[in-house]
Amino acid sequence: MQVSATRSLRAEAAEVVASVRADLEGYIAAHPRFAESFVPVAVEPDAPEIVRAMAEAAEASGVGPMAAVAGAVAEAVARGLAELSREVIVENGGDLYLIGDSPRRVLLLAGDSPLSGRIAVELAAASLPAALCTSSGTVGHSVSLGSAHAVTVLADRGAVADAAATAAGNLVHGADDIHRALERALAVPGVRGAVVLAGDSFGVLGDVTLVRVTE
Repeated sequence: MQVSATRSLRAEAAEVVASVRADLEGYIAAHPRFAESFVPVAVEPDAPEIVRAMAEAAEASGVGPMAAVAGAVAEAVARGLAELSREVIVENGGDLYLIGDSPRRVLLLAGDSPLSGRIAVELAAASLPAALCTSSGTVGHSVSLGSAHAVTVLADRGAVADAAATAAGNLVHGADDIHRALERALAVPGVRGAVVLAGDSFGVLGDVTLVRVTE
């Protein structure tokens, strides 16, 4: 995990991460199915906040709760540090949560796709806070049932962006699946827009702005 802020928050970030992990790991220890299921799992109303966020996002996207974990943790850490810094960006395994009042560009990296590193998502200051999460069937160790080089989702909440990216990514096995995957992502409440990269093809849908990156 990487945290960017207007000043060093190393100690504070470590404390927030430890608290979030304790909540999540404690719940999983008592409810192992939460970590094992590939379908939504109902949780108690008094479950920890991060658990409820993951469960709600999983239900909306039709995936298992752990499909939302990286985005949920990124948001939880960013919000936990927001009172200490006007600008906070948390990156957690390719999933980001951004808080602040400065415009941002996020480069899309997609393994061996010829489009990797060639396009970026442009975020206006007015669009923050926001989550930008990516699922890939070719990069990283996260489970994907598809083979997209990258499915990137922009959403209000980290758990929602992460779960929706996973759900959409599961549908992509080639360029012909791009539109269907985009529609799947946009069907999830709270999703603003999505980008799908598959080989040398890509598609974009919703309120998301792409810019070309030049050398």
